[in-house]
Amino acid sequence: MRTHSAFRFLALAVLLMIIPAVVSTPSSAQIALGISVRIGPPALPVYEQPLCPGPGYLWTPGYWAWDDDDGYYWVPGTWVVAPVGMLWTPGYWGWVNGAYVWNAGYWGPHVGFYGGINYGFGYGGAGFVGGEWRGGAFFYNTAVVRVDTVHVTDVYVNRTVIVNNTSHVAFNGGEGGVVARPTAQEVAYAREPHQAALAAQTQQEHLAHQDRSNFASVNHGAPRVAATARPGDFSGRGVVASRSAGAPYHAPAISPREARASAPAESRNNGGRPMNAANRENNAGNRTESNSRPAQNTRPAERESKPAREAKPANQSKPAQHGNPPKEEHEKDR
Repeated sequence: MRTHSAFRFLALAVLLMIIPAVVSTPSSAQIALGISVRIGPPALPVYEQPLCPGPGYLWTPGYWAWDDDDGYYWVPGTWVVAPVGMLWTPGYWGWVNGAYVWNAGYWGPHVGFYGGINYGFGYGGAGFVGGEWRGGAFFYNTAVVRVDTVHVTDVYVNRTVIVNNTSHVAFNGGEGGVVARPTAQEVAYAREPHQAALAAQTQQEHLAHQDRSNFASVNHGAPRVAATARPGDFSGRGVVASRSAGAPYHAPAISPREARASAPAESRNNGGRPMNAANRENNAGNRTESNSRPAQNTRPAERESKPAREAKPANQSKPAQHGNPPKEEHEKDR
């Protein structure tokens, strides 16, 4: 009898050890790896969008990623086969408590807050105007995205939503950053079910990291490969080079190791990882207010960027403008 009771007690103990691990798995999957840096990323490079490879592909903008040994490197924008009915909210760098923190992008039913960054090609800083889902098919707005209408017939033209904004600033808040906070609607979108970056997007970043020419210390803000037609394809006809840097490049005054900051207080509850998408949006308003100056002995890359703008709600078609370039030319430059 004692042996039987001891066995039951041991089995119960093992079960209690297993349950927390099973319960915690879904929540941990919602948290992406975070980066916190004391120097801001370079300006977004100027480049054209490659042609959409075919139906069902959605554009994911290029961005500056971080390496602790060599600093910022460019991850080319690319077209990816999207989950049906889902839209991509790009990641962005935001100023938080004396450092620039990377907020990972995600897939969801609507486009949430992405720092007010003008990534171009439909991502003018708020929302997305490059196309829309109609049932199980994605229709492209050819006024702002490049599509071969011979092979892709689900298209429309809406020129009223073109964003005339020449800003190439790559971060939100801080000195010279974009001044934007999430709208109530974007906060609501952040609470919707989300999906992390696809394997193809992760591969794109991994391959970009392996190519030294993508590092800002080498290309000075104008990467050789600015965009690709398909993820992982860094050669051939679908590769687009940058036309120029978005702003004069300034080499950081400190090394990447010195620039690496600890995780902000709001992220430490997740073991040094950033917040999940919903919490990130709810706290984004705190990231652009009082902490407007960078940490000492740093040189943000965007001090000479054009004036920041205020973000507009996603349902407005024209955010604040800087300059007045031709309507279609701007979106094709980035």
